[in-house]
Order: sequence, then structure tokens, then C-alpha cells
Amino acid sequence: MTAATTLPQFPWLSLLIGLPLAGALLCLLHRRSRQECRWLALATTLATLAICIGLFVACRHGDGPWLLREDAAWIPRFGIRYTLGLDGLSLLLTLLTAGLHVVAVLLAWPEQRRLPQFLALLLVLESGLMGVFLAVDLVLFYLFWEVMLLPMLFLIGIWGGENRRRAAVRFFLYTLAGSLAMLVAMIALYLLHGAQSGSYSFALADLLQTRLPLTQEYLLFGGFMLAFAIKAPLVPFHTWQPDALSEAPANGAVDVTGLLLKTGIYGMIRFAFPLFPNATRDALPLLAALALVGLFHAAWSAYRQDDVKRILAYSSISHLGLVLLGLAAWNTTAWQGSVLLMVTHGIVTGALFAVVAMLRSRTGTRNLNELGGLWGAAPQLSACFLFFALASLGLPGLANFAGEILVLLGTFRSQPLWALLALPGLVFTAAYLLRLVQGTLWGPAPAARAAIPDLTVREWLVLLPLIVLTVWLGLAPAPLLAPLAAVGGLP
Repeated sequence: MTAATTLPQFPWLSLLIGLPLAGALLCLLHRRSRQECRWLALATTLATLAICIGLFVACRHGDGPWLLREDAAWIPRFGIRYTLGLDGLSLLLTLLTAGLHVVAVLLAWPEQRRLPQFLALLLVLESGLMGVFLAVDLVLFYLFWEVMLLPMLFLIGIWGGENRRRAAVRFFLYTLAGSLAMLVAMIALYLLHGAQSGSYSFALADLLQTRLPLTQEYLLFGGFMLAFAIKAPLVPFHTWQPDALSEAPANGAVDVTGLLLKTGIYGMIRFAFPLFPNATRDALPLLAALALVGLFHAAWSAYRQDDVKRILAYSSISHLGLVLLGLAAWNTTAWQGSVLLMVTHGIVTGALFAVVAMLRSRTGTRNLNELGGLWGAAPQLSACFLFFALASLGLPGLANFAGEILVLLGTFRSQPLWALLALPGLVFTAAYLLRLVQGTLWGPAPAARAAIPDLTVREWLVLLPLIVLTVWLGLAPAPLLAPLAAVGGLP
């Protein structure tokens, strides 16, 4: 008996997708009352988080690759099924999705412009992300992939900064190009599988049995990887990301850096690598080279920025370069480190974007040269900023450290040269983060600045759970590693 069988029989995975959609609909139905919308959105995200925590407690020690599965006929004529699956990887990412959306709703609390629509889009985005991390049928996955992108397009384009339209257009064009490439590859794989087996299906388990000539495998692998590399974001497909993150509202920035970027890496692990094993094996050196280029290029770009959100945007690209390097190393230690770093990066960098939003609401600026002297003006907020910056740097005892060490150890075990080349990138990370902290907290304060209020109760409710998680996962990351032990597809 697996741990999952102790749960009452219920479509829990469908509930994780449907509950945020129901919350979005209720927000629109109660759009005349901003306060009701706030509480409806918060209740929805808290309920979704509670379900995820319950699944984590009940299922994380399951003795099979799938902890929970739901399967039903959807469009049988074309071999399309409604199939959802929860394993250790999707368990961690759905838990991260639920937690960060509670943060996003709390950050939206003071929003005044079209608040019901804003909250509804956040909840639709949560539903789409849940579907991406749970879908096992390729058509269903593609549907949620598109559902996930549309709310973010509107969040950036309507509620973003001064250059929001440019950022939204770039985001749309990049993601559309990747999505179309994946769709073509998906249909081609479906037809090839049907011609080979006589049974047409979009189910991942069926498509894994397809045998392809190497040329065809390269082409289809390239179609999937283009979509996932754009979203990861892997250099040179990353140029949409700094604009999107710097122009997105605070909630959108938390979702982009904490969740949207992870969907690309998840897609590689769940679909691209297992479906095309020979092409994957041959592409690993190229993936490692691009990951190292991204690690250094983004770190150097972050050091040269004066906009705090752009510094954090390039920081995300640099950190995810290390995640991708761990995948390219192709051993269990490095892969587990990559997944752990994905989760902790979402928590830490999401918290940093939340703190930056709080700083801007007080100072009216994100310019590093205009944010000096905050330590004396708002010590609590400054201490939180310093704490999460040190966590992002990889300080031992805080969240990112364990994942980075596992990635480097695993990479050194299989590819020592790659690991040695990555080490200077961590020095660059320290350089731009220390510049960020120095300029923001202890640089010269503008003479005309008014008094700055410190953290409010609502803001402490946003940051305190993230502080606790950052310390807990830095000191005891084992609870997040345990669900990965039985994940299928790990080297």
C-alpha cells in the first residue's frame, strides 16, 4: 500500500486545477466589492495551498513513480485523454505554485486599478501552472501551457510599468514561436507513433515506446527544446525575460521568476529528455556550454545594471544556468540538486521581488543610485532584503546553498571540468549581490527623501513564512529530496 492510498478517494489533482478557476470566476462575479474579491482570492489560494500540503504529507514517501493519477477518455477519436499524474517532481512544483500565489495575492492587496480582473488573472495563471505540472497527456499539457501564458501577457500588458507594451509583445512573440515549434513536433511525434504502432495516442506512456531514426529524433527534440529553452530561459533565447520581469507588476514578477521560468526546465525533464533519449545524450555538451554561458553572461549583465528589478532578472538567468548545468551533468546527485535549487530559487528570488515592490512603494524608484541609506530609515525591511540577498548568494545555512552544493558535487563527479568552469560564476554572483546590498542599504541617502515607514503587518505576513522556509530548507533540505527518490527518468 502506498502512502497515496491513505487519502480518501477523490480527484485531488483536478481539484488543484479547478479550485483556482472557480476562485477567478467568483472574483469576477463579485467585482463590485473589492474587499470581497481580496478575501475570495486569498481564501482560494490558501485552500489550494492546504491541499498541496496535505498531498505532500500523505504522498511524499510513495513507493511507486506515480503518487497519484487520474485518467479518463476525453477525445478518444484522436487518442486524447484527460490524464493527470503526480510524482515527486510535480509534487514539489505544485507546492511551490500554491505557496507563491498566496504571496502574490497578499502583494495585490493594495491594488486599486481593476482589482477583480487582476486577481482573477492571478488565479487563472495558478490553474494553468498546476495543469502544466500535472498533465501527462501531451495535448492536455499543451492546453495548460497556453492557458498559463495568456494571463501573464495581460498582467504585464495592462498592469506593468512604463514599457509594459513592449515587454508584453516580446513575451508574446517569443512564447508563440516556441509554442508553435512544440506543437508541430508534438503532432509529428503523434503521427509517427501511430504509423509505427497502429494506435494513435498523445499519452506520454505510449509515446515513450516510439522508435525514431536519429535524424527525426533530432528534429522533434529541437521543436520541444525550443519551447522549453525560451521559457527556461536558456541563452541565447533569454532576451524577453529581463524586460518582462522589470515591467511586470510585483505579483507578476514573483510568478515569472518563481514559477514560469521553471516550466521550461520541468518540460525538459518530463517530456523532452525521456521522449528523445539519443538526441538528449548528444545534446548534453551543448546544453552544458549554453548553461555556462548563461551563468557568466547573466551575472556580468546583472553587475552592470542600475535597475534593481533588472539585476534580479539577470540573477534568475544566472541561477537557472546552474540548474541546467546540473541537468547536463546527468547523474542523480546533480539532478536532485537542480530540482532543489529550482524550488529554493523560487522562494528566495520571489521574496526579493516582493521586498523590491515594498521598497518602490515607499521610495517611488527602483534605481540603485537613488535607494541608499535604507538601513537607518527602515531597518526591518532592510534586514529582510539583506537576508534574502544572502540566501540568493548561497550563504551556508540558507536555502540556495544545499542545491548549489549538490549540483556542483554531482557535476564534478561526472564532468569535473564543467564544475571547475562554473565556480567563477558563483564569484560573479557574490559581486553583483554585494553591490546591490551595498548600494541599497548603505549607500548615500537622497537628501530630499521623506520618512520611510517600516514593514506593516500585511507585509510581515508575506515575508515571515518565506524567511522560515529559507532557513528550514537551508538547514534541513531532506524533506524536499525525499519525494524525488522514486521519480521516473532520473539518471
